[in-house]
Amino acid sequence: MGKKKTSKRVAFGIDVGGSGIKGAPVDLTTGEFAEERHRIATPQPSTPDAVAEVIRELVDAYDLPKKLPIGIAFPGPIHDGVVTSIANLDASWQGTHLPEIVERATGRRAVALNDADAAGVGELTFGAARKAKGTVLVATLGTGIGSALFTDGRLVRNTELGHLEIDGHDAESRAAHSAKEREDLSWEAWAERLQRYFETVEFLLAPDLIVIGGGVSKHHKKFLPLLDLRAEIVPATLRNAAGIVGAARMAARQKK
Repeated sequence: MGKKKTSKRVAFGIDVGGSGIKGAPVDLTTGEFAEERHRIATPQPSTPDAVAEVIRELVDAYDLPKKLPIGIAFPGPIHDGVVTSIANLDASWQGTHLPEIVERATGRRAVALNDADAAGVGELTFGAARKAKGTVLVATLGTGIGSALFTDGRLVRNTELGHLEIDGHDAESRAAHSAKEREDLSWEAWAERLQRYFETVEFLLAPDLIVIGGGVSKHHKKFLPLLDLRAEIVPATLRNAAGIVGAARMAARQKK
């Protein structure tokens, strides 16, 4: 990959996944990629050092200013930079300090946050929740249910609202998009499960706005109109770019 010159008003975002690691510089005025996004397959085994080396390779693919901040969206809870549990990467990640590992590999300052939180930051800053006030929930419907919760623009980190117990079940086991596919549910049948899930969340948190992300959000016209909630519920607009954009935004805020 040849290096690409970036403008000055950017931060770099990384989205770490179980199958691929993606990165791009993000224009902080528009939320759009300043250059084409690159993706490298997640190494196997996906140890901290191996993943950090892939992140270094992604960063080095661009001609970035030396002080440009790096943000990492990571598939697990992050507490003060420490990975406290891990499901989709090598077990050796647990207990590691993610920013320190990335800083050693890249020679650049880094910040890290949970991938659902990063996607939420992206939607709140540049996407469907950009002008929202009050309490906002960004929920990603995929293999599980990811959640990012904001109150007056402040992120409540590491929420796991997909694991609420509802009617004796872990909520995401019945309401995630994977449940629809696994059980071959119709849009109407799946919407009934989503209704039960979101009405419970609404009772507990009283959000003013709910944003639905994940790949299924592109089919939002097939299920969102079937939901009857007090809160406004809308599809995400950044979709797969949200994690990179949100991570870059948090890196820039941390630098300030």
